[in-house]
Amino acid sequence: MSLKSIGRTHWDGDLITGSGETSFDSGAAGPLAITWKARSEDHGGLTSPEELIASAHASCFAMSLASTLAKADTPPTSLDTQATVTFVPGTGITEVELSVVGNVPGVDESAFLEAVNTAKDNCPVSRALKGNVEVSVSGSLV
Repeated sequence: MSLKSIGRTHWDGDLITGSGETSFDSGAAGPLAITWKARSEDHGGLTSPEELIASAHASCFAMSLASTLAKADTPPTSLDTQATVTFVPGTGITEVELSVVGNVPGVDESAFLEAVNTAKDNCPVSRALKGNVEVSVSGSLV
């Protein structure tokens, strides 16, 4: 079985002075306002494609890590994940930094970091970016 996810954007004007709105067909969020300034200078309460990628990557990675830990019979109590996407105008997305703090009973730091790296390698968003963008990961336990 497959599920298709749809995002839509309406844009008015040129790149620099124009603006738009992006939304999800699921209705989960949006519409969200977007501008070039929000992408390249200051979010100013708006979002950007890179922020949406960061959120998607953090979510995907957290799910992948939860699955990896559960398969090792050490399901997490909680995982707090952050993805930081770096965008350089004229170049594009240059890197993604994932970091996670986990509450995982019965797991030591070494086993946790092994699971973190496995999750990064198996996360579908990480796999989609592989070979195009440097993805790094760090993790710690509470």
